[in-house]
Amino acid sequence: MNHNLDIVTSETFFRDQLRYIDENIQDLTALYLSSTPVKERVKEFFSLYVYELENYLENHYKIAETNTIPKVFIGTKVTVSFDNEREIEEYLICLPHQSDPDAGLISFLSPVGRQLLLRNLDEQISLTVPSGEQPVTIQNISFFVPTNLLGT
Repeated sequence: MNHNLDIVTSETFFRDQLRYIDENIQDLTALYLSSTPVKERVKEFFSLYVYELENYLENHYKIAETNTIPKVFIGTKVTVSFDNEREIEEYLICLPHQSDPDAGLISFLSPVGRQLLLRNLDEQISLTVPSGEQPVTIQNISFFVPTNLLGT
C-alpha cells in the first residue's frame, strides 16, 4: 500500500476542510449553537478545532508511517471499544449534511460526534449514549472518506 498517497489525500482533504469551515463559519456556528446544549458548548469551538487541525497538518502528517491519526477530526474513522461490553463500533465523523447514522456516518455536531471530536488515540472516555454512560476506549483513528463524501 502506498502510504504517501494516503498522506497527500488526507492533507488535501483537511486543507479543503479548513477552507470550507472558513467560508461557512456563520452557518456552522449557527448549527453548533442550535444542536449543542448550553452546558456542553465549548467557547471558541471552531477556533479550537481549526487550531488542532492546523497543528496536525504542520507537525504530524509528514511523519506518518501508517494511516493512523493521533486525534479525531472530521473525515476520520474512529474505532471505539465499549469497555464493559467488549463490543467495538466504528464511526465516520462527517459534516452535518453528510450524516447517515445507519451507515456509521455521524455528524461532528451529533451528540456522539461532539464527544469524539478532538479526542486522542487510546484515550478512555465516558461516552453518553441513549442507554446511559458507557466507558469506551478510542482504539484507532484513521483517515477515511468514502467516495460519496469527497464532493463536500
